[in-house]
Amino acid sequence: MSAQPMLAARDLSVRLDGRTVLQNVTVNIAPGEILTIVGPNGSGKSTFLKALIGAVPAASGRVERAPGLRIGYVPQKLAIDGNLPITVGRFLSLPRAVPKARAMEVLERAEVPELYSRQMTDLSGGQFQRVLLARALLDRPQVLLLDEATQGLDQPGSAAFYARIEEVRQDTGCAVVMVSHDLHVVMAASDRVLCMNGHICCEGTPAVVATAPEYRALFGTGTKGTLALYQHQHDHHHGHGHHHHDHPHDGHDHA
Repeated sequence: MSAQPMLAARDLSVRLDGRTVLQNVTVNIAPGEILTIVGPNGSGKSTFLKALIGAVPAASGRVERAPGLRIGYVPQKLAIDGNLPITVGRFLSLPRAVPKARAMEVLERAEVPELYSRQMTDLSGGQFQRVLLARALLDRPQVLLLDEATQGLDQPGSAAFYARIEEVRQDTGCAVVMVSHDLHVVMAASDRVLCMNGHICCEGTPAVVATAPEYRALFGTGTKGTLALYQHQHDHHHGHGHHHHDHPHDGHDHA
């Protein structure tokens, strides 16, 4: 590891309203990796992302960012006033104007170029998330942070969104840190999974975390607990050598 990490938390603790929500969290985010953070509600996952972007202060420890690091952030939800007429193109130009060609480029990357002239308030949940993703990509981030970006989407919608994130990572080489509530869909794409409950309970590859007693203690062994059994079906080839799924399969795996 180089002396200067791209993005890291060092022994980070965060207090909100007098309560410690994160304690002694140390995480190093490597260039180009997909890191998924899981944990029960109130476990500090969103707070951790906010600490990484500097939106909440550290009570102790610190966040280290490489100088000039470009971070893209997709918030959990964003309320837009229903009475406020604002098109997608205009939304992408807040707070600073973005040339239409650039706006179209990021919408294309999010696979929704047709939404440029649409009203934000008319979008479906899935379309809205794609626009938030496009906006996060405007600054060509080296790290993309997603806070439960698929909440409210159905499983096919979530799976499509995650497949898109994988492709963005492949095309741009950005690292991806995603907080997830949707364990069984996300996992296969992740290089590393971090299980959080106010502190880091366990971390490792999806297969390792799936069998960790700490993970099972938090999530049980019902459908949500059968993390390792989820096989992410792909109909396209991956350029990355680190997608190893040792799950039982039906024989015709992608080459």
